[in-house]
Amino acid sequence: MRALGIAATGMLAQQLNVDVISNNIANMTTTGFKRQRAEFQDLLYQDMERAGAASSDAGTIVPAGIQIGVGVKTASVYRITDQGGLEATGNTYDIAIQGEGYFRVLLPSGDEAYSRAGSFQLSPDGELVTQDGFSVIPSVTIPQDAVSVTINASGEVEVQIDGQTNLQTVGQLDLAIFFNEGGLQPLGDSLYKESTASGAPTIGVAGSTGFGTLRQGYLEMSNVNAVQEITSLISAQRAYEMNSKTITAADEMMSVTNRLGG
Repeated sequence: MRALGIAATGMLAQQLNVDVISNNIANMTTTGFKRQRAEFQDLLYQDMERAGAASSDAGTIVPAGIQIGVGVKTASVYRITDQGGLEATGNTYDIAIQGEGYFRVLLPSGDEAYSRAGSFQLSPDGELVTQDGFSVIPSVTIPQDAVSVTINASGEVEVQIDGQTNLQTVGQLDLAIFFNEGGLQPLGDSLYKESTASGAPTIGVAGSTGFGTLRQGYLEMSNVNAVQEITSLISAQRAYEMNSKTITAADEMMSVTNRLGG
């Protein structure tokens, strides 16, 4: 009986769906997190009677035929890169991206990674780094005698030195954009890596054509919608339950068949 295997694929699909939803809910308060969504496709079909086959010697054909599907499979788990809400923190080194773009981060391996999480801090040398201590690209170093730091919408970093009235430019932050953001490879720690699917990054200044702007003293929150995720979770639970009932019904039908055969 095909129903057992078909329903089993449905249960496995909904298990993965719940896993994705659970990860979204777990990261509701993660800075810069982008929610994911599972997409499914039907599996191959078995032709019991092919559509268009001859049905008589008079030339009539079967208009629809009989095709029986064998279940469902996961097509992809893609990332939805909608803008998250901005939350004011008042922290000098918290920077949010409003619009398109990713911060560039230098990993210890020498590779370049990308992030939407702009919760930066200073290293012991005054260099702007991530919460894990990874350097921001391009490197920006704040002088020890700076009394104030200003980062404008285009990413220009200016400081006021103690005893001076004029602002001094000490660095320029830039952003990276991709043709296919959903193709970026997640590394964890709010970092992503370029992949063949994402394409090579285009580097540019914040506020220029195609690039978002920067907001100092703000952080971008996750784009997870709690109500939507709970609704999706309930739907996945119901679908899982219905597939399990299909297995129960198929098992009972097979039991009846076995009793008749005995």
